[in-house]
Amino acid sequence: MNDVYSHNICECADKPLKEFISTLDREIAHHRVEGQSVKCGFGLQGICCRLCSNGPCRITPEGQHGICGANADTIVARNFLRAVAAGSGCYIHVVENTALNLRNTGLNKGTIKGKNALNSLCKKFGIDASSMDDHEKCVKVADMVLADLYAPEYEKMKLVEKIAYKPRYEKWKELGILPGGAKGEVFNGIVKSSTNLNSDPVNMYLHCLKLGISTGLYGLTLTNLLNDVMLGEPEIVQAAVGLHVIDPDYINVMITGHQHSMIAYLQDKMIDPDVVKKAQDAGAKGFKLVGCTCVGQDLQLRGVHYKEVFAGHAGNNFTSEAVLSTGAIDGVLSEFNCTLPGIEPICDDLGIVQICLDDVAKKANAEYMPFYDNDEKELSDKIIDKFINSYKARRPNVKINIPNHGNKETITGVSEGSLGKLLGGNLQPLLDLILKGMIKGVAGIVGCSNMTALGHDVFTVELTKELIARDILVLSAGCSTGGIENCGLMTPAAANFAGPNLKAVCEQLGIPPALNFGPCLSIGRLELVVVELAELAGVDLPQLPVVLSAPQWLEEQALADGCFGLALGLPLHLGLPPFVTGSNVAVDVFTNQMKELTGGQLIIDMEVKSSADKLEAIILEKRSLLGI
Repeated sequence: MNDVYSHNICECADKPLKEFISTLDREIAHHRVEGQSVKCGFGLQGICCRLCSNGPCRITPEGQHGICGANADTIVARNFLRAVAAGSGCYIHVVENTALNLRNTGLNKGTIKGKNALNSLCKKFGIDASSMDDHEKCVKVADMVLADLYAPEYEKMKLVEKIAYKPRYEKWKELGILPGGAKGEVFNGIVKSSTNLNSDPVNMYLHCLKLGISTGLYGLTLTNLLNDVMLGEPEIVQAAVGLHVIDPDYINVMITGHQHSMIAYLQDKMIDPDVVKKAQDAGAKGFKLVGCTCVGQDLQLRGVHYKEVFAGHAGNNFTSEAVLSTGAIDGVLSEFNCTLPGIEPICDDLGIVQICLDDVAKKANAEYMPFYDNDEKELSDKIIDKFINSYKARRPNVKINIPNHGNKETITGVSEGSLGKLLGGNLQPLLDLILKGMIKGVAGIVGCSNMTALGHDVFTVELTKELIARDILVLSAGCSTGGIENCGLMTPAAANFAGPNLKAVCEQLGIPPALNFGPCLSIGRLELVVVELAELAGVDLPQLPVVLSAPQWLEEQALADGCFGLALGLPLHLGLPPFVTGSNVAVDVFTNQMKELTGGQLIIDMEVKSSADKLEAIILEKRSLLGI
């Protein structure tokens, strides 16, 4: 073993994972953290501008304006708006492709696994579907979503009023932040933040809120609901998680990305008898999909529908290099982000074939097989053959090492619908528990994993422990979930980590104190939970004892998610500050003025206990104002 990789591994909440990484003879992200520990102070504050050839300019006490005259407030706002627009664009790309897939399902008379979900969408959209069959309903629903995405920026999206919580819709209308066509808003955000155009920071931050609304309602919430139609609605089950889900007797394919509907036909095809026979002829028992990143968590969310082909969820984005290093993965199938560049040399070294379905996520060494340029059956056959050939070529030459990592008791499949069913039909029992004080409040622990907020999943896991110990129920969606579940906090036994009241609730219902809503897209499902609680209580969202935290946010998509949370009027904690601290206006807008604008509030705290103290204090204050 090369000793250089046995030392200087970043801290990791998941100790068995860290132990496995310490045995690797190759460099992965966990080793590279130390070499990138010195950060650019100007970049951290957002006060570096490289929009034109006069720059890059940076703001200092001695030089408080760039060459063009832009000050820190303008530079920070432009940088932030560009990041939010990029993050929003990523999510809008996902919902656009999902709507196109739903439309094609209707036109091609494809499989519909969630007919109740389809009828619910028709009702929500105000579609008179009495004379339509289910495939016609799919086309109609998809067309309405696509029409809103493709509308120009100056035309307000029509579905916002139909799917948004009415008090929030009225607040957004009052503030003038109802979004126009989602793609147009992204385009306009990029234009607005270009050289020598907008220099009004508040105007740009309001545009970020518009992007947050379209991101949340369409890119998050509607993506889930459209997927429910095609892929089946989530059901609560107990499942295995961690690297031990990988079975070397199968041809194993690690899936990465966010666009589950792109692999729907393939995942069904992999369990066809003729395909299983081809795998057996190659020496394997069949095919297994190994979950990694958000598409794996989405498959996990709907695991009840895919028991034969889905091995289980191995881990989040910064676990993917370790997953490949087991030697038991024969192919990588990617279609969107969270597919780390660091996997490429590992795939090359171990002979693992990489296939990408969407050119926005094309990896340097992957074969691009465009999803929309191929017949689904023909494409699936080609992909299956490539994975079989990879298995046959590489397995005789690799050493397989799968650690004892993870658990078999994680509760998965939690959604706004399945949680309501568990509670007897709706969320009134959850609200009652909150009103009685058995559950003090609800915290959404959401978003990414990163390596710098105390280490891999450290802030996420430790904050979850702190909150549940205070009788605060945690709902998680995103790569945060991958860390929490692998550390055992989503098993029924985790009730022992909860405060006495929450523990009693968990034991009575047979649930953990941290509930697994799956991928980052399911932040939209958390919004549906919070809206139902608000409707039942007869209040607006900011009045609820509900808080959000993205303790280890990573990328531009997380900033767009955060803008959605602030537009909803919810307090939002971040374990690392966004790159805005160099602007007094930005700090004031997000931490103070936002309370008056939307009811939301940004809290930056890089310590676990003090973060929990602040979030608990907000919950207690909101309980007091509600008289409970």
